Amino acid sequence: MTTGSQGWDTRQCREVLAAIASRRRFVVTSHTRPDGDAVGSALACAQLLHALGKHADVVLHDGVPFIYRCLPLADAVRQSGTLEGDHDAAIVLECDSVQRTRVAGLESLFVLNIDHHRSGKPFAQLNWIEPNACATAEMIYWLAREAGAAITPAMATCLYTAVLTDTGAFSYTGTTARTFALAQELVELGADAVHIAQSVYFSNPTSKMRLLGAALSNLQREGRLAWMHVTREEMERAEAVDEDAEGIVNYALGIVGVEVAVFFRELEDGRYRVSLRSKGAIDVSQLAERFGGGGHHCASGFSIEGPLTVASERILAQLRLGPTEVAR
Repeated sequence: MTTGSQGWDTRQCREVLAAIASRRRFVVTSHTRPDGDAVGSALACAQLLHALGKHADVVLHDGVPFIYRCLPLADAVRQSGTLEGDHDAAIVLECDSVQRTRVAGLESLFVLNIDHHRSGKPFAQLNWIEPNACATAEMIYWLAREAGAAITPAMATCLYTAVLTDTGAFSYTGTTARTFALAQELVELGADAVHIAQSVYFSNPTSKMRLLGAALSNLQREGRLAWMHVTREEMERAEAVDEDAEGIVNYALGIVGVEVAVFFRELEDGRYRVSLRSKGAIDVSQLAERFGGGGHHCASGFSIEGPLTVASERILAQLRLGPTEVAR
């Protein structure tokens, strides 16, 4: 085993590069409702493939969320649920299955799976799953380093955005000295940390602020737990789209004494999208996996059947247990 300065075995990184070298045309994709790591990693991966002389298309079922549309090459991302064109392989980022991309046609290709989630699954022909990485973007960074490719300011911008958002602005468990060293390196390579932070955290549409008001009006607190919800009616009244709900759960987690926060968002089919956040004492990914979802120690999610009273009680009953019992 060869361990690099990133702290993990570099063998799988080299295997991914070998698979890339033997193919020419790639599609890069990630999960539905893409977050900063999904978008930033996909854009940086495509730029790396271009640097290696490959053709690369980025396809996301739900497109690029508003706050990430200023990222380099974001306007080239195709929003579609169907694969079009001639491709030799697909690179699927931070997904636990091809189905989570909701992009039809990937199954017929050679699939490379690159993921940093502890709940990651080896569903592809070639799987590189590294839970010690702070974000999938860190894996793309080391892929570029291993390939000897230059990391341009555009790539650094995409990678820094991914690292910033997937670590909760460097606040989640798992943020280490190596995370800050990576951030420093990306800034030195051309990422504008101030501009990126302002684009992500201070460029919200008015509809998101209205939705936040609705969620806060539904805030409830019980000891170390806090939870909020929004209905479809409240979404429509705020003229909000689904991506406006991103990050709202963090406002409940920001309450002093709260260790775990939950946000329930009603979906069009009557189910609820559940977002979980933790300050570290409880591994919310364990609970998310129990309900068919996944994610990080401090940030996870899944969908559950309604009505809200039943759905919320199922989740809160688990969270009322001690950390040991929740983790079982």
